Amino acid sequence: MIHSLRLIAAAACLTLAGGLVTAAAFAQETLDKTQEQKRVEVVFILDTTGSMGRLIEGAKRKIWSIATSIVDQNPNAEVHMGLVAYRDRGDEYVTKVYPLTRDIQKLYGELLAFQADGGGDWAEAVNEALDAAVRKIAWTQGAPTSRIAFLVGDAPPHMYYRQSRNYPEIMKTARERGIVVNAVQAGGARDTERVWRSIAQLGGGRYIPIPQDGGKVVVIETPHDREIMNLQIEINKTVLSYGSSHRKAEVREKARSIVSAPASVASDMAAYLHKSGKGAKAVTGDGDLVGDVAAGSVELEDVKEAELPDELRNFDRAEQKKIIEVNAQKRQELSSRMDELVKRREAYMTEAQRKAEPKAGSFDEVVKETLRSQVR
Repeated sequence: MIHSLRLIAAAACLTLAGGLVTAAAFAQETLDKTQEQKRVEVVFILDTTGSMGRLIEGAKRKIWSIATSIVDQNPNAEVHMGLVAYRDRGDEYVTKVYPLTRDIQKLYGELLAFQADGGGDWAEAVNEALDAAVRKIAWTQGAPTSRIAFLVGDAPPHMYYRQSRNYPEIMKTARERGIVVNAVQAGGARDTERVWRSIAQLGGGRYIPIPQDGGKVVVIETPHDREIMNLQIEINKTVLSYGSSHRKAEVREKARSIVSAPASVASDMAAYLHKSGKGAKAVTGDGDLVGDVAAGSVELEDVKEAELPDELRNFDRAEQKKIIEVNAQKRQELSSRMDELVKRREAYMTEAQRKAEPKAGSFDEVVKETLRSQVR
């Protein structure tokens, strides 16, 4: 990260909100809140065969609330998520690995594309998926990091595939690397239960049984969802995408993604962006010049001419800086409004949950509960 003094000096010229909040103060606040960040790494090892269809659909709707639950408990957490999807030999794929990333919007897009399919016989490629999660995912070593995996499936592993490591050996490697492995069982198959309990015990995690369909995923719609969604759309208009043409297109697509999401999911997404980015982020990951300059991860002078945002191409350096500052100011003003709306939405949801009848643990709720106990 660029040294804090450089960032503050570069930002000191801008005064926001009638002189009450300066860009320097905004940059310093961002730095203060991120300098001591802990890192939370969460990987889902997900059975994507046909029998898991309803659970996967529920997971698509709740990835944002799961991520937000981490930030609620750990406001300075840097959240990274990854995914290992698995089926079995003879299916379209055995495993698909999506590496750990802070770009949860991109991971969300990958998850949206998943359709449950395949399977056939009973056992699945559980061992291969666990091995991929432990050895192919680039887990952070050292540093204050929580490393947590969730195996989610309904069928036991093949234990006699050649050239495969079996779960007792894989769990030994996981322990050596400081990875906690939880086993979430969909359905009530006894042979799966025996293995899942063993995996959780050997992996230092929890065995968590849930209904086959993932349980009743409760989606609470609030009177604030549409306003939050519309406000996030306005915030996203302050995005200035930079980098390669591919990265620019990715960032623009992420900025537009909120429009196509259901209102409750869109407001979950907006709440996560607001909380995790301390009001400075409009999209997850890198590639937004306004957010990256505010975070101190890049300076305008270091961006190559060919990689500048299209909106800055026809201006000199001083004018480019002014455009970035104007967008930063607008984003900060909109963020103040978002803060109030998110608080109202959370109060509404808390009251609705208090009045609701107790329900059996659903996939998202058991994951949140487990993360609350395991993130250190």
